[in-house]
Amino acid sequence: MVDVLPLVEARLSTALGAPDARAAVTFLGTDRIEVLRFRDSDQEGAVVRYATLGMSAHPMTDPTAMLADPVKGPRAELVLTVRAGLAETDKVLRALAVLAASPQVEGVVVAPGASLDVGDPLWPGAPFSSVLVGEPGGLVEDLELDAPMDPVRFLPLLPMTANEAAWKRVHGAQALQERWLTKGTDLRDPARKSVPLD
Repeated sequence: MVDVLPLVEARLSTALGAPDARAAVTFLGTDRIEVLRFRDSDQEGAVVRYATLGMSAHPMTDPTAMLADPVKGPRAELVLTVRAGLAETDKVLRALAVLAASPQVEGVVVAPGASLDVGDPLWPGAPFSSVLVGEPGGLVEDLELDAPMDPVRFLPLLPMTANEAAWKRVHGAQALQERWLTKGTDLRDPARKSVPLD
């Protein structure tokens, strides 16, 4: 069977450039998860992107399924983008590895619109402990694999404050994203305040 991870890393490097740092985390009973860091500059200033590598090694399995299919099923990696130099965002590595390991540990299927919570600030002093999983295909294109394997999707993570996460549970992911858009929220700001929700 094809080793997916070298292909995933090549796709990330093609889209984001060469990583300038990487860290590996291993949880008991799971495969190793790496988090790669990419530095970039856009029109508004420097950003740093963190991408997981390892989550897509196995397909995610519906927790209600009687038997896990070792080949078919959704595959994904997570990508977080924040403005550089405004917070200790490099400390997010462990939180990202925890989220990337959740399909193996908890049997969850991570998909757009889902909320993921690590229970602690994403980095020291962060106003966020949870993220909204965004739609793939923008920053890093899906990686097609040989049939019958599903493509690897690169899912952007959008940090949410506790108030936003609670509001999203009531009104849904689409409504929260529309609220962010309407209010011009800078989702890359690692110290941003909650969007007005009244």
